[in-house]
Amino acid sequence: MSEVAERLKNIIRPENLIYGKSPVLNDVTMHYCPGCSHGVVHKLIADVIEELGIQDQTIGVSPVGCAVFAYNYIDIDWSEAAHGRAPAVATGIKRVMPEKTVFTYQGDGDLAAIGTAETLHAVNRGENIVMIFINNAIYGMTGGQMAPTTLLGQVTATTPYGRNVDLNGYPLKITELIAQLPGAAYVTRQSVHTAGAVRKARKAIRKAFELSQQNIGTCFVEVVSTCNSGWKMTPVESNDWMVKHMFPLFPLGDLKDGGKDATEPFQTRKE
Repeated sequence: MSEVAERLKNIIRPENLIYGKSPVLNDVTMHYCPGCSHGVVHKLIADVIEELGIQDQTIGVSPVGCAVFAYNYIDIDWSEAAHGRAPAVATGIKRVMPEKTVFTYQGDGDLAAIGTAETLHAVNRGENIVMIFINNAIYGMTGGQMAPTTLLGQVTATTPYGRNVDLNGYPLKITELIAQLPGAAYVTRQSVHTAGAVRKARKAIRKAFELSQQNIGTCFVEVVSTCNSGWKMTPVESNDWMVKHMFPLFPLGDLKDGGKDATEPFQTRKE
Protein backbone atom coordinates (compact mmCIF):
# COMPACT_ATOMS: atom_id res chain seq x y z
CA MET A 1 0.00 0.00 0.00
CA SER A 2 1.32 3.39 -1.02
CA GLU A 3 1.98 6.16 1.49
CA VAL A 4 -0.94 8.22 0.12
CA ALA A 5 -3.34 5.28 0.37
CA GLU A 6 -2.25 4.65 3.93
CA ARG A 7 -2.89 8.28 4.87
CA LEU A 8 -6.36 8.17 3.29
CA LYS A 9 -7.16 4.98 5.18
CA ASN A 10 -6.28 6.71 8.45
CA ILE A 11 -8.40 9.74 7.58
CA ILE A 12 -11.51 8.03 6.21
CA ARG A 13 -12.87 6.54 9.40
CA PRO A 14 -16.35 6.70 10.94
CA GLU A 15 -15.09 8.72 13.90
CA ASN A 16 -13.77 11.39 11.52
CA LEU A 17 -17.02 11.84 9.62
CA ILE A 18 -18.34 15.41 9.84
CA TYR A 19 -21.11 15.25 7.23
CA GLY A 20 -23.10 12.51 5.56
CA LYS A 21 -26.39 11.54 3.99
CA SER A 22 -29.08 10.61 6.49
CA PRO A 23 -29.96 6.88 6.48
CA VAL A 24 -33.60 8.03 6.53
CA LEU A 25 -33.10 9.11 2.90
CA ASN A 26 -33.42 6.20 0.49
CA ASP A 27 -30.49 5.61 -1.87
CA VAL A 28 -32.41 6.44 -5.05
CA THR A 29 -32.21 9.17 -7.67
CA MET A 30 -34.80 11.90 -7.17
CA HIS A 31 -36.94 12.90 -10.14
CA TYR A 32 -36.83 16.64 -9.43
CA CYS A 33 -35.41 19.11 -11.93
CA PRO A 34 -31.85 20.33 -11.30
CA GLY A 35 -32.01 23.37 -9.04
CA CYS A 36 -35.37 22.42 -7.51
CA SER A 37 -35.83 23.16 -3.81
CA HIS A 38 -37.74 19.94 -3.05
CA GLY A 39 -34.65 17.76 -2.72
CA VAL A 40 -33.09 20.06 -0.14
CA VAL A 41 -36.27 20.14 1.95
CA HIS A 42 -36.54 16.34 1.74
CA LYS A 43 -33.03 16.07 3.15
CA LEU A 44 -33.83 18.46 6.00
CA ILE A 45 -36.92 16.47 6.96
CA ALA A 46 -34.92 13.24 6.90
CA ASP A 47 -32.17 14.83 9.02
CA VAL A 48 -34.69 16.00 11.63
CA ILE A 49 -36.42 12.62 11.80
CA GLU A 50 -33.05 10.95 12.30
CA GLU A 51 -31.93 13.44 14.96
CA LEU A 52 -35.15 13.03 16.93
CA GLY A 53 -35.00 9.24 16.66
CA ILE A 54 -38.58 8.99 15.40
CA GLN A 55 -38.18 7.18 12.08
CA ASP A 56 -40.45 4.31 13.13
CA GLN A 57 -42.94 6.71 14.74
CA THR A 58 -43.39 9.15 11.84
CA ILE A 59 -46.05 9.06 9.13
CA GLY A 60 -45.96 11.38 6.14
CA VAL A 61 -48.82 12.28 3.82
CA SER A 62 -47.72 13.05 0.27
CA PRO A 63 -49.62 15.34 -2.10
CA VAL A 64 -50.57 15.50 -5.74
CA GLY A 65 -47.92 17.58 -7.44
CA CYS A 66 -44.17 17.51 -7.98
CA ALA A 67 -43.67 15.82 -4.58
CA VAL A 68 -46.15 13.03 -5.29
CA PHE A 69 -43.27 10.53 -5.10
CA ALA A 70 -41.97 11.76 -1.74
CA TYR A 71 -42.66 8.30 -0.34
CA ASN A 72 -39.88 6.96 -2.57
CA TYR A 73 -37.26 9.19 -1.01
CA ILE A 74 -37.82 9.35 2.76
CA ASP A 75 -37.82 5.96 4.48
CA ILE A 76 -40.83 6.24 6.77
CA ASP A 77 -44.47 5.17 6.62
CA TRP A 78 -46.47 7.17 4.08
CA SER A 79 -50.03 7.67 2.93
CA GLU A 80 -50.93 9.19 -0.43
CA ALA A 81 -53.77 11.72 -0.43
CA ALA A 82 -56.09 12.93 -3.15
CA HIS A 83 -55.33 16.38 -4.51
CA GLY A 84 -55.52 18.92 -1.66
CA ARG A 85 -56.77 16.43 0.92
CA ALA A 86 -53.52 15.77 2.77
CA PRO A 87 -54.60 17.68 5.93
CA ALA A 88 -57.82 15.64 6.12
CA VAL A 89 -55.91 12.38 5.70
CA ALA A 90 -53.33 13.46 8.27
CA THR A 91 -56.12 14.38 10.68
CA GLY A 92 -57.56 10.89 10.45
CA ILE A 93 -54.18 9.22 10.92
CA LYS A 94 -53.26 11.36 13.92
CA ARG A 95 -56.61 10.86 15.65
CA VAL A 96 -56.43 7.09 15.22
CA MET A 97 -52.74 6.94 16.22
CA PRO A 98 -52.13 9.97 18.46
CA GLU A 99 -48.73 8.66 19.55
CA LYS A 100 -47.36 9.07 16.01
CA THR A 101 -45.71 12.16 14.54
CA VAL A 102 -47.73 13.01 11.44
CA PHE A 103 -46.87 15.57 8.77
CA THR A 104 -48.09 16.64 5.34
CA TYR A 105 -45.87 17.76 2.48
CA GLN A 106 -47.67 19.98 -0.05
CA GLY A 107 -47.13 22.54 -2.79
CA ASP A 108 -48.96 25.81 -3.27
CA GLY A 109 -51.49 24.38 -5.72
CA ASP A 110 -52.27 21.41 -3.48
CA LEU A 111 -52.38 23.30 -0.19
CA ALA A 112 -53.59 26.77 -1.17
CA ALA A 113 -55.90 26.09 -4.12
CA ILE A 114 -57.84 22.83 -4.25
CA GLY A 115 -56.92 22.13 -0.61
CA THR A 116 -57.65 25.55 0.91
CA ALA A 117 -60.68 24.37 2.89
CA GLU A 118 -58.93 21.29 4.27
CA THR A 119 -55.88 23.36 5.19
CA LEU A 120 -57.67 26.16 7.00
CA HIS A 121 -60.12 23.95 8.88
CA ALA A 122 -57.43 21.49 10.00
CA VAL A 123 -55.39 24.36 11.42
CA ASN A 124 -58.44 26.04 12.93
CA ARG A 125 -59.25 22.80 14.77
CA GLY A 126 -55.68 22.72 16.03
CA GLU A 127 -54.91 19.26 14.67
CA ASN A 128 -51.61 18.09 16.12
CA ILE A 129 -49.82 17.68 12.81
CA VAL A 130 -46.95 19.36 10.98
CA MET A 131 -47.62 20.90 7.57
CA ILE A 132 -44.69 21.53 5.21
CA PHE A 133 -45.71 24.01 2.51
CA ILE A 134 -43.56 24.45 -0.61
CA ASN A 135 -44.37 27.81 -2.22
CA ASN A 136 -42.82 28.26 -5.65
CA ALA A 137 -45.57 30.51 -7.03
CA ILE A 138 -46.50 28.17 -9.89
CA TYR A 139 -47.96 24.77 -10.77
CA GLY A 140 -44.73 22.95 -11.53
CA MET A 141 -45.82 19.42 -12.42
CA THR A 142 -48.70 20.21 -14.77
CA GLY A 143 -47.03 22.69 -17.08
CA GLY A 144 -46.42 25.94 -15.24
CA GLN A 145 -49.91 27.36 -14.75
CA MET A 146 -50.78 30.23 -12.42
CA ALA A 147 -51.00 29.20 -8.76
CA PRO A 148 -52.70 31.02 -5.87
CA THR A 149 -49.30 32.42 -4.89
CA THR A 150 -48.28 33.57 -8.39
CA LEU A 151 -47.10 37.18 -8.20
CA LEU A 152 -48.79 40.12 -9.89
CA GLY A 153 -47.29 40.50 -13.36
CA GLN A 154 -45.70 37.03 -13.25
CA VAL A 155 -45.86 35.21 -16.58
CA THR A 156 -47.15 31.62 -16.49
CA ALA A 157 -48.72 29.23 -18.99
CA THR A 158 -52.18 30.55 -18.07
CA THR A 159 -51.13 34.19 -17.58
CA PRO A 160 -49.00 34.77 -20.70
CA TYR A 161 -49.20 38.55 -20.20
CA GLY A 162 -48.63 38.36 -16.46
CA ARG A 163 -51.02 37.93 -13.56
CA ASN A 164 -53.62 40.69 -13.73
CA VAL A 165 -55.38 41.70 -10.54
CA ASP A 166 -58.62 42.56 -12.37
CA LEU A 167 -58.76 39.14 -13.98
CA ASN A 168 -56.87 36.86 -11.60
CA GLY A 169 -57.05 38.58 -8.22
CA TYR A 170 -54.21 39.00 -5.76
CA PRO A 171 -51.61 36.43 -4.65
CA LEU A 172 -52.88 34.45 -1.67
CA LYS A 173 -50.77 34.87 1.47
CA ILE A 174 -52.20 31.78 3.11
CA THR A 175 -49.47 31.57 5.74
CA GLU A 176 -50.57 34.93 7.13
CA LEU A 177 -54.15 33.64 7.27
CA ILE A 178 -53.04 30.51 9.10
CA ALA A 179 -51.09 32.53 11.67
CA GLN A 180 -54.36 34.20 12.70
CA LEU A 181 -56.11 30.93 13.53
CA PRO A 182 -56.30 29.90 17.21
CA GLY A 183 -55.32 26.31 16.46
CA ALA A 184 -52.00 27.29 14.91
CA ALA A 185 -49.16 26.68 17.38
CA TYR A 186 -46.11 27.53 15.28
CA VAL A 187 -46.10 29.29 11.90
CA THR A 188 -42.90 30.17 10.07
CA ARG A 189 -41.66 31.01 6.57
CA GLN A 190 -38.19 29.94 5.46
CA SER A 191 -36.16 29.27 2.33
CA VAL A 192 -33.27 27.05 1.24
CA HIS A 193 -31.46 29.19 -1.35
CA THR A 194 -28.23 29.64 0.64
CA ALA A 195 -26.31 27.64 3.22
CA GLY A 196 -27.44 30.02 5.95
CA ALA A 197 -31.06 29.74 4.86
CA VAL A 198 -30.80 25.94 4.85
CA ARG A 199 -29.59 25.98 8.45
CA LYS A 200 -32.49 28.21 9.50
CA ALA A 201 -35.01 26.05 7.64
CA ARG A 202 -33.66 22.92 9.29
CA LYS A 203 -33.97 24.54 12.71
CA ALA A 204 -37.56 25.58 11.94
CA ILE A 205 -38.55 22.12 10.73
CA ARG A 206 -37.05 20.53 13.82
CA LYS A 207 -38.90 22.98 16.07
CA ALA A 208 -42.17 22.18 14.28
CA PHE A 209 -41.69 18.44 14.81
CA GLU A 210 -40.76 18.93 18.46
CA LEU A 211 -43.75 21.17 19.17
CA SER A 212 -46.03 18.73 17.38
CA GLN A 213 -45.08 16.09 19.91
CA GLN A 214 -46.31 18.41 22.68
CA ASN A 215 -49.85 18.37 21.27
CA ILE A 216 -50.37 22.13 21.36
CA GLY A 217 -51.82 22.56 17.88
CA THR A 218 -50.81 22.66 14.23
CA CYS A 219 -47.25 23.54 13.22
CA PHE A 220 -46.90 25.12 9.78
CA VAL A 221 -43.63 25.60 7.89
CA GLU A 222 -43.69 27.44 4.56
CA VAL A 223 -40.58 27.18 2.38
CA VAL A 224 -40.38 29.86 -0.30
CA SER A 225 -38.90 27.92 -3.20
CA THR A 226 -37.83 28.07 -6.82
CA CYS A 227 -39.17 26.36 -9.93
CA ASN A 228 -36.55 27.13 -12.55
CA SER A 229 -38.25 24.77 -14.99
CA GLY A 230 -41.63 26.49 -14.69
CA TRP A 231 -40.08 29.94 -14.49
CA LYS A 232 -37.92 29.23 -17.57
CA MET A 233 -34.72 30.27 -15.81
CA THR A 234 -31.44 28.72 -14.76
CA PRO A 235 -31.15 27.64 -11.11
CA VAL A 236 -28.95 30.66 -10.33
CA GLU A 237 -31.34 33.05 -12.07
CA SER A 238 -34.24 31.46 -10.18
CA ASN A 239 -32.62 32.08 -6.81
CA ASP A 240 -31.94 35.70 -7.73
CA TRP A 241 -35.52 36.18 -9.00
CA MET A 242 -36.96 34.64 -5.84
CA VAL A 243 -34.96 36.95 -3.59
CA LYS A 244 -35.82 40.04 -5.64
CA HIS A 245 -39.50 39.37 -6.30
CA MET A 246 -40.87 36.75 -3.88
CA PHE A 247 -39.25 37.74 -0.60
CA PRO A 248 -40.84 41.22 -0.52
CA LEU A 249 -44.30 39.63 -0.73
CA PHE A 250 -43.45 36.54 1.30
CA PRO A 251 -40.91 37.77 3.91
CA LEU A 252 -38.97 35.14 5.81
CA GLY A 253 -39.25 34.60 9.55
CA ASP A 254 -41.58 33.36 12.29
CA LEU A 255 -45.17 34.54 12.13
CA LYS A 256 -46.28 32.78 15.32
CA ASP A 257 -44.12 31.16 18.00
CA GLY A 258 -45.56 28.04 19.56
CA GLY A 259 -43.43 28.46 22.64
CA LYS A 260 -45.00 31.83 23.43
CA ASP A 261 -48.25 33.27 22.12
CA ALA A 262 -49.94 30.16 20.74
CA THR A 263 -49.94 27.68 23.62
CA GLU A 264 -52.15 29.30 26.22
CA PRO A 265 -54.94 30.58 23.90
CA PHE A 266 -55.18 27.18 22.24
CA GLN A 267 -55.35 25.31 25.55
CA THR A 268 -57.98 27.75 26.81
CA ARG A 269 -60.06 27.17 23.71
CA LYS A 270 -59.77 23.40 24.11
CA GLU A 271 -61.02 23.60 27.69
